[in-house]
Amino acid sequence: MSRIGRMPITVPTGVQVEIADEVVRVRGPKGELSRPVPPGIEITRENGTLNVTRQSDAPQQRALHGLTRTLVANMVTGVSEGFTKRLEIQGVGYRAQPGPNGSVVIQVGFSHPVEFPPPAGIQFAVEAGNRVAVSGADKELVGETAARIRRIRPPEPYKGKGIRYAGEVVRRKAGKAAGKKR
Repeated sequence: MSRIGRMPITVPTGVQVEIADEVVRVRGPKGELSRPVPPGIEITRENGTLNVTRQSDAPQQRALHGLTRTLVANMVTGVSEGFTKRLEIQGVGYRAQPGPNGSVVIQVGFSHPVEFPPPAGIQFAVEAGNRVAVSGADKELVGETAARIRRIRPPEPYKGKGIRYAGEVVRRKAGKAAGKKR
């Protein structure tokens, strides 16, 4: 039995869960999310908790058991608390500022500023000019959006300039001057 899959999911107050037609819909103060349930996996609700069970020990169902439980738990957490990824911009003259319609305008050494519009359900917050917070209810969408912003100018290994996740450690390389002998 999957250790993760058999753990119950507690549903906080203010969150409604609807299970119908092999689709799970979760509504809460931060928004609404839905996801299809794979065949062979069942989700039951009892006494304010959700339980995920599988019908057989087939390898595919065993693989999807813990995954489905984690995805549903992330949906419940997302609509009640939300998720946030923070990005840091490092480099001389590199900065971010809020743009029109909730977008973020990033200047990272190109000849033009890059405007990044938010997908539906995502909000940007610019903190201190060199930090961007990406937040929303869908954990997968928050992570993908943060990765797409980081892809604009990933950190380079020689000076460390670029966009990185908060707390990310970039391994630095020695320049070509380190290898010279005189």
